[in-house]
Amino acid sequence: MGDAEVVTSSWKLVEVGRVVLLSAGPYVGRVAAIVEIIDHKRVLIDNPTDDASQAVPRHAAALSYMSLTGIVIPKLPRAAGTSVLKKLWEEHKVLDKWQASNFQKSRERSIRRKQLSDFERFKVMKLRKQARFEVRKTMHAAKAKA
Repeated sequence: MGDAEVVTSSWKLVEVGRVVLLSAGPYVGRVAAIVEIIDHKRVLIDNPTDDASQAVPRHAAALSYMSLTGIVIPKLPRAAGTSVLKKLWEEHKVLDKWQASNFQKSRERSIRRKQLSDFERFKVMKLRKQARFEVRKTMHAAKAKA
């Protein structure tokens, strides 16, 4: 028999240390870490940053009101206190990883697009048309050459 290669899944699992993005409630748009799993629908979350505009106090939150990110704080003990979480949060530079993630960048892009005025949307449309024309022109030239 041949050797079987076992590959783990790359799913985002609900686990202690997983960083989540809150999508409802008073802390919309902020990130926090899962500190404890209460049951299959709720978790205890906390964000120990000093910045008041980004801080999330420790509380129970429903999983339906958050999105799991790809960032995990490894070896975070279950029900860790705020001081332990703060130390690991800063050690692993969670906020820097979050700002550099594609998830955050696409959120910023969509927020920016929603804030465009009618004239700015028109300018975006014209620029996209120009770019598409240039791409098609070079493609046709390359096909004609081949």
